Amino acid sequence: MKKTLGSLTLACILAASMVTFAQDTMKQDNMKSDTSAKAASLAGKISDDGKTFVSDKDGKSWTISNPEAVKGHEGHHVILKAHVSADTASVDVVSLKMAGDKMKKDSSPN
Repeated sequence: MKKTLGSLTLACILAASMVTFAQDTMKQDNMKSDTSAKAASLAGKISDDGKTFVSDKDGKSWTISNPEAVKGHEGHHVILKAHVSADTASVDVVSLKMAGDKMKKDSSPN
């Protein structure tokens, strides 16, 4: 009886520790994927309302998840550094800069 009770107790402790270890491993994997994701550079135009971005490369429209980051650049052609989420078709803007219009610079008189 004591052997059975001891074995059962040991099995329960082992099972509980395995569950705890598995949860901790999942948390570490999630943190790695969040912090290791690099921001992508995208050129395109911000909508007039500042809520969407249309890529020059493929014409795809992306929802801007943090529109306050593009405030003042509505309707402008920009280069974004952003975390891209293809499954939700959204971008989280890290930084942006105005895209230069090379043709206008090249055609200006010296």
